[in-house]
Amino acid sequence: MKNLFLIVFLFAGATVFAQDGVNFSGNTMTTKETPPVWPGCEQSEKSKKACFQEKLVQHLKENYKFPKDADGKIIRGKSVVSFIINKEGQPEITKVEGPRKELNDEAKRIILSIPKMQPGELAGKPVAVSYKVPFTF
Repeated sequence: MKNLFLIVFLFAGATVFAQDGVNFSGNTMTTKETPPVWPGCEQSEKSKKACFQEKLVQHLKENYKFPKDADGKIIRGKSVVSFIINKEGQPEITKVEGPRKELNDEAKRIILSIPKMQPGELAGKPVAVSYKVPFTF
């Protein structure tokens, strides 16, 4: 009787602490991973990932400006920005690579102007998701 009670207690306890997005099948455990959701993509007919990419490209096009030097001449070059969408859904710059400070600053400005969104999730819990965007000015 004690063994039966112990088994029922453990089973009930395990179901209470189960997480959304986690499935067990035999000896394997799978977790559901979802990307960040851009504002306006919540009810999208496309996949949320495809909608995110489309909105990001649109955001980059709308906010893209060529930086200028002190003489007013356009600065040409490349910059690569690594960033995350953090657990709160905000962009955070993790690394900027490029030969000129002006180009790097403009690339950071564009990324930091990304709107707040629903964060990515892993097993039903918010997680930071990393991205890398190259810029050619």
